[in-house]
Amino acid sequence: MNILVFMGSARSSTPPRPARLGERVTQAIINCLHCYNDIQVTLVDPLDYPLEPVFKPHFAYAQSQVPDKLDALAAQIRAADGYVMVSPEYNHSMSPALCHLLNHFGSSLFSFKPSAIATYSAGQWGGARAAVGMRTFLGELGCLPVSAMIHVPHAQSLLSEDGGFNDSEQQEHWQGYFSRTLNQLLWWAGAARAQQIVQPSDAISKAFTRSPAQRNAPGA
Repeated sequence: MNILVFMGSARSSTPPRPARLGERVTQAIINCLHCYNDIQVTLVDPLDYPLEPVFKPHFAYAQSQVPDKLDALAAQIRAADGYVMVSPEYNHSMSPALCHLLNHFGSSLFSFKPSAIATYSAGQWGGARAAVGMRTFLGELGCLPVSAMIHVPHAQSLLSEDGGFNDSEQQEHWQGYFSRTLNQLLWWAGAARAQQIVQPSDAISKAFTRSPAQRNAPGA
């Protein structure tokens, strides 16, 4: 099983501290995924993908002109069985860095595969309000989010730099909490992967290849 974990933070400055709190949360999730058998986990960090100042999605480039890193990420997205989207909360919504990166790719790369939502904050709410909009966003992208979610409040106190839990007495509880969401993700990813063999999704839902007007109802 191949899982991509998207870190939704590109901020590297302070204050507040630590500069990249999302690294701790993302690493904690990756650590938990490594506890499963036969799982390949790949981190997608927006800082590794410098994007053009003028927005141009992957599918808008001529094939010979696609930036190499963007093309490589598109191939990873297509090959993945599921996704974990990790985001802080900005004005009650998802990270602009995560939204911007994901908007570079068409839904045909993500479709018919599941996703999991994980949010965090330095405060008490754990970014939960961002998750509300993320459900709609990911549903439109085609990778439907599972029902369970991960919310991590006070992440700077809970987690160490390597994604470990600072309070050993709470570690089992937190790992169980993470696993509830990840168990759902992996179950659905396995089910979708098996169904692709029985009935390939591109046979029943063709990707849009010309324009957004292909979404329109007849005569619209």
